[in-house]
Parts: sequence; C-alpha cells; structure tokens
Amino acid sequence: MPLLGVVATSQVVGMVAALAIALARGEPVPSGPDILWSAAAGVCGVAGMTLLYHGLAVGRMGVVSPTAGVVGAAVPVVVGFATQGVPDAATVVGIAVALVSVVLVTRVPGHRTDRPSGVEWALLAGIAIGGFNICIGQLSGAGQFGPLVVLRAVQTVILLTLIVAWRQPWRMRRSDVGRLAVVGVLDMTGNVAFIAAAQAGALAVATVLASLYPVVTVVLALTLLRERVTRGHVVGIVLTAVAITLISVGTAG
Repeated sequence: MPLLGVVATSQVVGMVAALAIALARGEPVPSGPDILWSAAAGVCGVAGMTLLYHGLAVGRMGVVSPTAGVVGAAVPVVVGFATQGVPDAATVVGIAVALVSVVLVTRVPGHRTDRPSGVEWALLAGIAIGGFNICIGQLSGAGQFGPLVVLRAVQTVILLTLIVAWRQPWRMRRSDVGRLAVVGVLDMTGNVAFIAAAQAGALAVATVLASLYPVVTVVLALTLLRERVTRGHVVGIVLTAVAITLISVGTAG
C-alpha cells in the first residue's frame, strides 16, 4: 500500500470522526490560540512521522526506534519540569523507569552492521514528536475534539501536498479502506485521550505514559502474530508495569 496515501486516508477518517463528535457534543469553536497550537501540533506531527520513517528506511531500527521514542518523551518532560515544577520522587523515578522500558521494548537486534545508525534522523524525529506533545499541552481545555479537527486538517493538507509534489502513489484497494477507517478512528481516540490527559494533569506524566504505547504493540505482536519474545522485551514489559505503578502512586499522593 502507498505509505503517504495510507496515512492521509487515516487522517481524513480521524478528522471527520472528530468533527462529527465535536458537533454532537456541542463543543465551542476553538479559540485563536488553540487553533494556532493545534496547527503547530499538526506540523510537528507530520515532521516527526516523516523523519522517523526516513530514519527507519536508511538506518538501523534498533537505534532509530528507541532513540526517537526516548527523545520524544524526554523533551516534554524537561519542558514540563521547567514550567510546571518537578513532581515528587516516586513520579520522577517512575518516569526514569518508563524511559528505560521504552528503549528495551522498542529495541530490536540489528543484523546489518554495515548499515548507518540513522541516529541523526532519530534525534530530529524525537524532537519533532516532543514538539507535538508540547503543543498539545498548551491547549486551553475548552474542548478536545475541536482542536483535533484543526490538527488533522493541517496534517491532511500537508500530506496531500507531499503526495502531489513528490508524485507519490495514493490509490489503494477497496478492501483496505475499512481497515484504514478503523486505524483512523483508533488514532483519533488515542489523540483525544492524550489531549484530555495533558489538560487534566502534568504534561510530563501524560507524555511519559503515552510514550509507553510500544508495549501494547509488542504484546499484541507476541500474542496475535506469535513473534519471538526476547529477554529485553520481557524486562521492558515488567519495567513498564513498575513505571506505571510508581507514577500512579506519585500522582495520587
């Protein structure tokens, strides 16, 4: 399937779903600052995704994936500490353990040592992803679905522009449309949950917990696809549970 076409389709589905829910909930039209932050988040999101995919294509997955994941989580943590203060010790330790678990869960053994590391693309991707999370954390809290409509619209326009400018294929089989619709709705749901979490609590905590999503992917791959589990995967999954527990105890206290 054409990559940009797949991503653009899922973005359109998520935008339409978010718009329908925003209208049904009677959410107000996003304010000027919320529109600007949502648009900035959309630009950062597309940049992060493009840089990450490029890094995975030219570099080693075992370097690119964990580096981008940790940098994407660490940048908002630093900003959150600077703007919202450092949380208690249990939460800080939980955040540190969570970052380690992301590395362990996403790292895969490399088989082509002649391949460049791609770390420079991973760092840029992580910074862009971190920028996305920071922009989301600046939303006013007047609504969750309205800002997401703006975010998705910006991303869709950028992706369609890239498809036209780079003359990328975009057509796909009809049988794939249904699955892409599910992906778009799930992606939209995850973004809404993160927006709500960032508005309700500390940006650093919300970002780190959201960055643990690779654990779910690995668990599904192990259970549904019967992929081989490594010792690092097991340790990373266990550390994820420990990190969530520590962060929960810290924020509850």
